Amino acid sequence: MVITMIDLSFPLEELEIFLLIMTRVTAFIYIAPFFGMNNTPNRVKIGLGFFISYLLYQTLSPIEYIQYQTLVQYAIIIIKEVFTGLIIGLSAQMCLSIVSFAGKIIDMEIGLSMLNQMDPTTKEQSSITGIYYQYVVMLMLIISGMHQYLIKALVETFTLIPLNQANFHLQSFYDSFLSYLTSYVTIGFRICLPVLAVSLILNAVLGILAKTAPQLNMFAVGMQLKVLVGLVTLFFTTVMLPGIANFIFIQMKTMMKSFVEGMM
Repeated sequence: MVITMIDLSFPLEELEIFLLIMTRVTAFIYIAPFFGMNNTPNRVKIGLGFFISYLLYQTLSPIEYIQYQTLVQYAIIIIKEVFTGLIIGLSAQMCLSIVSFAGKIIDMEIGLSMLNQMDPTTKEQSSITGIYYQYVVMLMLIISGMHQYLIKALVETFTLIPLNQANFHLQSFYDSFLSYLTSYVTIGFRICLPVLAVSLILNAVLGILAKTAPQLNMFAVGMQLKVLVGLVTLFFTTVMLPGIANFIFIQMKTMMKSFVEGMM
């Protein structure tokens, strides 16, 4: 009987390339939206990064071996891949903070600014409306297949930015961040505009009533009315949530594209 042995040997250069791919992928998964939530176990993130890296290693075109002389140079290459993955993931993660910003403004306007809750996905104190919007946008992300887009975008970066070929242009990052801040404020106020408009009308009505009926305690009545009217407005503006998610997704794609271009 002939016993055949399975040859599991592989060149050291291929292991080095696989580790570099896994470094970028794992760094991206660690911070990217949906994948990098804090309530996801780290072993799940590492396992997902390993399997995605293995598929990428098998499907990508043959990659040239990385040239380096010392272990320190290889460590520097690994650090570059870590920063590349983190920057790509951060460019998508920053866009989700827009809904938290809008939620804080809404809660401040309707009188719920002092009511905060621990967000299990970020392990930070956040406003009630901000958490509500964030979970809805995350749900829209899953339904629309945005998580698949994030993986596809990460795969494309290996073609646009080959291993050890990332060039970090600080001026490009600075311009992209300034553009993000502009969109951050604009989209945030567009999200909370219905509540702000209704609150403005309510304040005008309460001001008129305070002049016509000064014996009424408009301060006590106004606080309760603001909460009631604000919650009713949030209920009727639920149909706008897909549009809000679309704003976030478009901004997310724009940010990822601009940050990737800043490393080419």
